[in-house]
Amino acid sequence: MKWQSGRRSDNVEDRRGMSVGRGGASLGCGGLILVIAISMIFGKDPRELLQLIQQTQGPSSSVEAPVPGGAPGAPPTDELGDFVSVVLADTEDTWTPIFQSIGKSYQPPVLVLFSDAVESACGFTSAATGPFYCPADSKVYIDLGFYRDLRDRFGAPGDFAQAYVIAHEVGHHVQNQLGISAQVQRLEQQSSERDANALSVRLELQADCFAGVWANHAQTQRQMLEQGDVEEGLNAAAAIGDDRMQKSAGQRVSPDSWTHGSSEQRVQWFSTGMRTGNIRDCDTFGSSRR
Repeated sequence: MKWQSGRRSDNVEDRRGMSVGRGGASLGCGGLILVIAISMIFGKDPRELLQLIQQTQGPSSSVEAPVPGGAPGAPPTDELGDFVSVVLADTEDTWTPIFQSIGKSYQPPVLVLFSDAVESACGFTSAATGPFYCPADSKVYIDLGFYRDLRDRFGAPGDFAQAYVIAHEVGHHVQNQLGISAQVQRLEQQSSERDANALSVRLELQADCFAGVWANHAQTQRQMLEQGDVEEGLNAAAAIGDDRMQKSAGQRVSPDSWTHGSSEQRVQWFSTGMRTGNIRDCDTFGSSRR
C-alpha cells in the first residue's frame, strides 16, 4: 500500500501504555485459551463469557507500562500505529462523502490501540477476542498483536490485509450510524436462536462488503493500492472464515455456530464491495447469497 503520504487521523487513541488489571483473580493465558475454546464449541461470542467472568471480579485498575507508541493516550508515533492512523483517515475520507450523497452526516469513530486487555463501554475485553467495535461508545478497539496472529497463525500477511481488518470494524460503525445494527438487534430479539445467529452472520458479511467499498474508493480516488494488495485482502478475508477456523481447531464445520461467515462468503462480499464501491450492493440481508 502507498500509505506513507496519506493524511493522519485525529481520532486515534493510543492506550498501549496502559495495562488493565482486574481486582479479582486473573484468568491468565491458559484461562483465556479455555474461554476461546468453550466459545467455539458452543458458538458463543467469547466477549460474553469474559464479561460474565468480569461480573464475579472486583473493580478494574490501570497501570502504565512501556510501549513503543509514546505516552499513554497520545497519538501513536511508531510506524505501525502511524499506518493505522492513515488507514483510519482514509476510511473517514471515503465514508464522509458517501454519507453526504445520501443526505446524512458521517461521524467518524475513534480507534483505540491497546495491549492485552481493555475497558470499553461494552465491558472488559481481552485481546484474545480480536479487534472489535463497541456501538455503545462508537469506538473501534484493536491490539496490534493481532496482526502478528494474522500473519503467523492465519497465513495472511501484508499491510493491505491489516487495513482490511480496520475497514471491517469501521464497517460496523457505518452500520451503527445508518441504524442497520439497531434494526438487526430488534429482529434478533424476535427470532429463534438459529435465525438470530444467521442475522448476525449477515451483519458481519455486510461489514466485509463495506470494507470492500472503502478499498474501491481508496484505489479509484487516491490510488493507494499496489500490485498484490487485492490478493492480500482476499486472503485475509478467507483466512478468518468460520469454516476454516473450525477446521484448524480440529472441529466439525457447523454453519449454525458461525459468527462471521465462511471463507467463501467473506471473500464474496468483500469482493462485491471492492468491485462496485456502492453501498447499495451490500444488502446481505435482502440477497439470497449467504
